[in-house]
Amino acid sequence: ETQVMNLESAAQNAETFKAMNAGKDAMKTIRTDVGIDKVDDLMDEIKEEMDMADEISNALAQPVDPLLADEDDLLAELNALEAEDVEAELLKEPAKVAANAGHIDLPDVPSTELPSIKNATKEEEDELKQLEAELAGL
Repeated sequence: ETQVMNLESAAQNAETFKAMNAGKDAMKTIRTDVGIDKVDDLMDEIKEEMDMADEISNALAQPVDPLLADEDDLLAELNALEAEDVEAELLKEPAKVAANAGHIDLPDVPSTELPSIKNATKEEEDELKQLEAELAGL
């Protein structure tokens, strides 16, 4: 029984070898027919055709009317004109204002100490003292 299994395994190995050899021969035939030079030539031709198609597309995209301006150019020109208007507005001298318009009525600064907070915690009192010290330094 072991010998039968060994014979079957050897037969399978021989069939596998024949199939692999046939595959190698087929690949060799295909490679001979195709060849790396033919593949390189084909890739170059494809690239040339794609370049030609791009040139044709670009030629067709050109406006028929030479006086017709590109929308991007018009938008850039509009932005430049708007920028000039803004710059001119910023550089313009301000209009004269009334004599007392420079005076603004503001409230008086308190001269008394701030009132204490009822039911304030020690932490709140400390914060208030720290704030008063900072304000006094100004």
